[in-house]
Amino acid sequence: MSDLLRAHFDGKRFSTPGAPPIATLGMLLRWQFFSKRKKSPWPRHVPLPPAPPPGTPEHALSLTWINHSTFLLRTPAGNLLTDPVFSRRISPAPRFLGPHRIHPPAIPLHALPPISAILLSHDHYDHCDLPTLRHLARHHAPLGITAPGNALLLQRAGFTRTLELDWWRQTTLLPGFTLTATPAQHWSNRLTGRRCARLWAGFYLSHAGHRLYFCGDTGYHPRIFHQIREHLGPPHTALLPIGAYEPHWFMRAQHCNPAEAVQIHRDLNARQSIAMHWGCFPLADEAHDAPPRALAAALHAAGLPRESFLTLTPGHPHPLTTPAWHPHNCKTDTPAPPPPHTTPSTTPPPPPSPA
Repeated sequence: MSDLLRAHFDGKRFSTPGAPPIATLGMLLRWQFFSKRKKSPWPRHVPLPPAPPPGTPEHALSLTWINHSTFLLRTPAGNLLTDPVFSRRISPAPRFLGPHRIHPPAIPLHALPPISAILLSHDHYDHCDLPTLRHLARHHAPLGITAPGNALLLQRAGFTRTLELDWWRQTTLLPGFTLTATPAQHWSNRLTGRRCARLWAGFYLSHAGHRLYFCGDTGYHPRIFHQIREHLGPPHTALLPIGAYEPHWFMRAQHCNPAEAVQIHRDLNARQSIAMHWGCFPLADEAHDAPPRALAAALHAAGLPRESFLTLTPGHPHPLTTPAWHPHNCKTDTPAPPPPHTTPSTTPPPPPSPA
C-alpha cells in the first residue's frame, strides 16, 4: 500500500503527483484568443435513435449510457448513477449560460428507475449538476459518494446521506457491492471557492463477480492505471473518456484523447472499455463526431479489435457479463490478469473538508 499514488494536499489545495501543471488563466486566454484555433463547429441538435423505456432489465447487470459521463448501472442490489447531468446547459447558471447540449438525455430525469446511490467524481459543472442533484435528492433520496471536499455540494443539493472516500479507500456500498475510490489526473474548481480545494476521483466497483471501473475525468498518467490494475485487478468493464481533447497542449493535463484512452485500456488490462465524455457538450475544439473516428484509428494502430473498446448508443442497455479474459483485447505485456488485491472492506469516516 505504501507505494500507491496518493493525492497531495498542501493544506489548501489538492494535486496529482507526477501530473503536468494544470491550465492557467494565461493558457486559457492563449487558447481562446491568441492561438490559431481550429475549432470545428458543432450542430445545434443531433437526434437520438429511439430507445426502449427503462423497464425491468433483461440482465442481472446492465449499463446504459445516458449522456456525457452519466451512466445508469442497474443491479439486483440497487441502481446507481455516475456523474448525473440532465440540465440543458452546464454552468453556474444552467438555465441561460454555458455550453448547451446537442442531444437530450437518453432517459428523461423523471423516467429514471429508483436510484440507490450516485457517484460524483468531482465538482466541474459538466459532472456536478446541482439542478439534477436537487431533483435526485427530492425524488430518490440516494446515498451520494464522492471524493474529499465535495460532500458539501451534495448536501447543498439536499442529500442527507453522503460519504467521502479518499483515493484507495473502500466501502461496502450495497449488499455484495464493494466500491473503491481511485486516483485520477485532473483538477477542480467552481465559481466560488478555492481552485483544487476539492479532490477528484474515479470509482472501481465489484459486484456479482463483475469488476467495473468508472474513471471519472482524467488525463493520461503513466502510473495511475497500472496501479489500479495491480491493486484491484483488471476490470471487466472500464468506462473511459475520449472527448474534449483539442488542443492537446491545453487539454492534456485534464483530458485524454482517444489514443491515450486506448493506452489507459491497455494499462488497465481491461477486458472491454466503453467510451464516454463525448458528443453531448461542446467543450473543446474537435468536432462532435471526431472522438469515435479517432478511437477507431487508435484501436487499429494498436492492433486491437473494435469490440475491445465500444461506443454505445445512448439509452440502449448494455449487458455486463464476465466471460473469459482474452489477451487480444488489450495487448499488454501482462500474460494474464492477476487476482485482485484484497483490502478489508471498510466504511471510513469522511475526511474533513478542506473547503
